[in-house]
Amino acid sequence: MRSARYAEKTVTVSGMSCEHCVRAVADELKKLDGVREVDVDLASGRVRIQSLAPVADDAVRAAVGEAGYEVIS
Repeated sequence: MRSARYAEKTVTVSGMSCEHCVRAVADELKKLDGVREVDVDLASGRVRIQSLAPVADDAVRAAVGEAGYEVIS
C-alpha cells in the first residue's frame, strides 16, 4: 500500500506572539483548498503547510493576512 504524497510549503510569518496567533494562522490556512495539515512553530515563525497539490504563494499570503499577520519569506 502506498502512502499519499503531499505537496509541502514552508513560510515564515511575522507578528505571532502567542498560541492564539498560532491558531488564527493555522485556521485560515486550513481553509485553503487541498490543505491537509498546518504546523506552526511559534518560536521561529515557521509555518509548514501540507496539501494535496501545491498551494499558490499569493493564496498563502492572503490567508495569513486574513489572520492579521504577514508572510516575510
